[in-house]
Amino acid sequence: MSLMTVKEVAAYLDIQEARVERLERESLLVAKKKDVDGNPMFERDDVERYKVLAERLGGI
Repeated sequence: MSLMTVKEVAAYLDIQEARVERLERESLLVAKKKDVDGNPMFERDDVERYKVLAERLGGI
């Protein structure tokens, strides 16, 4: 399992970190766990699947 931080997800999806946090709050991207500071961590495969789906629906 390869986990990504909010910053890494934002860079991968080419969006702002606040948008990643909002996607997580709205359960559109589900965090697998929290780091020691309480920040969400996302599975790389889930982020890749989200990107494919979002592109099919017209963009992120």
